[in-house]
Amino acid sequence: MNEYLMIFRSERMDGEMPSPEQMQIVKQQWQKWISGIAKSGNYSSTNRLLSEGKTIHGNVITDGPYMEGKEMIGGYLIVKAISLDEALSMAKTCPGLAMGGKVEVRTIMAIDDDPNSNQFLDPKS
Repeated sequence: MNEYLMIFRSERMDGEMPSPEQMQIVKQQWQKWISGIAKSGNYSSTNRLLSEGKTIHGNVITDGPYMEGKEMIGGYLIVKAISLDEALSMAKTCPGLAMGGKVEVRTIMAIDDDPNSNQFLDPKS
């Protein structure tokens, strides 16, 4: 099986925040979805990302990991799947899609799969 990275994107919330009750419902939807992936044996890892961060471009450091416009990356999930199509099938059931979010699915190339992987390692370490 290969591993695939799902990157969760959504619009930044500048206005009214959801109520605690609404947040609890959303949290439960995500927990149910990820638990289903885990029960199927396809789960590898997941985490949310905080909005704070910095971006480095050349020698310039700016506040925030902000994308063009109001889009932000809220987290990621790594799944195991036989193919990109299988990973996409899992992504299509993501609860974030119902809230206007996007899921980007990318194939992870394990360094061990790259015949030139030693090029990233310092031979003196």
